[in-house]
Amino acid sequence: MPRELVYAEPHVTQDGSTVIAAARVHGSRSTPVGVFVIRADSAQWVPAVDADRIALIGVATGFVAATLGCLAVLRTPPWAGWGTERRLPR
Repeated sequence: MPRELVYAEPHVTQDGSTVIAAARVHGSRSTPVGVFVIRADSAQWVPAVDADRIALIGVATGFVAATLGCLAVLRTPPWAGWGTERRLPR
């Protein structure tokens, strides 16, 4: 099923700006993409950012790094070679 980009009806705010929301629709689900903010002298695109998803990716990356670090230390501990030098008899 193709994804479509749809726009909401324009909304005029109290300060005279016009806001037009955009969303990506896939089947029965819609995901916000961002909004166009149109003022008297300029137009600006403001993307929708999912801060929870960004935080989850950061936490998951840290968890994977900590797990791999622990596995590396447990598999070959840094102290494994200490005191195992063989000395030649005199």
